[in-house]
Amino acid sequence: MYRSHNCGQLNASHINTEVTLSGWVQKSRDKGFMIWVDLRDRYGITQLIFDENRSEKSMFELAKTLGREFVIQVKGKVIERESKNANMSTGDIEILVSELTILNSAITPPFTIENETDGGEDIRMKYRYLDIRRNPVKESLLFRHKVAMEVRKYLSNQDFCEVETPYLIKSTPEGARDFVVPSRMNPGQFYALPQSPQTFKQLLMVGGMDKYFQIVKCFRDEDLRADRQPEFTQIDCEMAFVNQEDILNMFEGLTRHLLKEIKGIEVDKFPRITYDYAMKTYGNDKPDIRFGMEFGELNTVAQHKDFPVFNSAELVVGIAVPGAGEYTRKEIDGLIDWVKRPQVGASGMVYVKCNEDGTYKSSVDKFYDQDDLSNWAKATGAKAGDMIFVLSGPANKTRAQLSALRMELATRLGLRKPDEFAPLWVVDFPLLEWDEESERYHAMHHPFTSPKPEDLHLITTEPGKIRANAYDMVLNGNEIGGGSIRIHDKDLQARMFELLGFSKEEAENQFGFLMSAFQYGAPPHGGLAFGLDRLVAILGGQETIRDFIAFPKNNSGRDVMIDAPSVIDNKQLDELAIQLNIQ
Repeated sequence: MYRSHNCGQLNASHINTEVTLSGWVQKSRDKGFMIWVDLRDRYGITQLIFDENRSEKSMFELAKTLGREFVIQVKGKVIERESKNANMSTGDIEILVSELTILNSAITPPFTIENETDGGEDIRMKYRYLDIRRNPVKESLLFRHKVAMEVRKYLSNQDFCEVETPYLIKSTPEGARDFVVPSRMNPGQFYALPQSPQTFKQLLMVGGMDKYFQIVKCFRDEDLRADRQPEFTQIDCEMAFVNQEDILNMFEGLTRHLLKEIKGIEVDKFPRITYDYAMKTYGNDKPDIRFGMEFGELNTVAQHKDFPVFNSAELVVGIAVPGAGEYTRKEIDGLIDWVKRPQVGASGMVYVKCNEDGTYKSSVDKFYDQDDLSNWAKATGAKAGDMIFVLSGPANKTRAQLSALRMELATRLGLRKPDEFAPLWVVDFPLLEWDEESERYHAMHHPFTSPKPEDLHLITTEPGKIRANAYDMVLNGNEIGGGSIRIHDKDLQARMFELLGFSKEEAENQFGFLMSAFQYGAPPHGGLAFGLDRLVAILGGQETIRDFIAFPKNNSGRDVMIDAPSVIDNKQLDELAIQLNIQ
């Protein structure tokens, strides 16, 4: 038996108990006649004591050789600790060691295995197995486990059945780029790794499974960001004989359950806003509603004066920043420089200070009087002591720029509180979006999303105006899940493929199996997928996902720990009938 207890388990009730512990040496303090060792495992730390007067000489000498991260086993008696440590669960006791066994020695780690480490991100990713020993990463992985277990508990209690779907599937041209896998037994042919189990879960509905879920790995060969990985995990769900309201209610329930069980927070309201409202009011389709600063459109009160910048703009729009009336000119100039950065792309910014006495001071006083500026304040909801920031230009571009500024200001003002949660639904997305480069429509979600029944009459005349039966759940400015009611009619699905530019042959080649299945009685169905990595990170109070993934990739999509991707042997390439042509 390597251990009778773990290193976070013992307390004063165990005094005089003989125990066996195993773990890693966190640190050792040698006082000459006395040696203290902190022994660590996943559960905590227990202090060991080796006493020159009470320990065998050979064991005492062996204890002197212990280094950081040595793996050891000890036997001994639990005794009361003289200098108690209230910050440790085991801080009232220590182990007077009677037997010591070194199970494995260790070289000095490249960074300290402590909460506050001296290791940078690159070195910690290279030695990720050491980083996992640190409490912050370990606790993040345990937190992820807890969230996943609560998801399974809730969905199982709602009669969902977890079904595994294939990882080796057929490549499709829609969406992001596929990762492809060559087939040795079928030379020149390739599998794809799934970006989503989308068609399989629809086929499960045709098969009568009724309520399906899966916590599943998905793969996309796309550019990476802090919250993106080439492989990611979805909570993938599908339901039959449902409408949009059924699905929204079901997954509001899941979100409420997670917030209550994981964070101890009760959430009553899940506001629902349309895509058009979100874009007009917040400049993006995943708004953070923990704070205000809603957009105020100013065309009617700012144009037709003598300011040519506004007169020539498609959109003039502003936000009122609470308490920012005290900003210095240096701070304002810094924000103007911030919006001019290439990442934002604004050409400039107008500001209006709302004075406590009810007057206004702006950077465009030459063109606008106090009545004009008062109308700007009304349109943006500005109050005394606030500052109004105004951008102008092409509508979509300007909204995106002001949205970026809104989020930056909220961060600076401390309004994006990680312990505050504000979920909402965004509904009524456009079904299609026009791509200028390819000169054809693309599905905004995916080709299987159903149009709103009341918009079907537009399919032959104005397909760009059709709204989708689609919905996204947003939490704290992040899209954590999205889905739709699916098309279950073969003829409507064929029409959708036609709108997206598929020939009949291409549609049959790519999705013939699904169209064929629909002929055998497909029920009305729909679903949703949550991004587990992002959901866990937000519940854990973080914006990035890496610390909640055991072995993440870096920004280049590389696993620096195992050095992947890597070249493969020519013999393997020959077996796969692959010839490389790398310039």
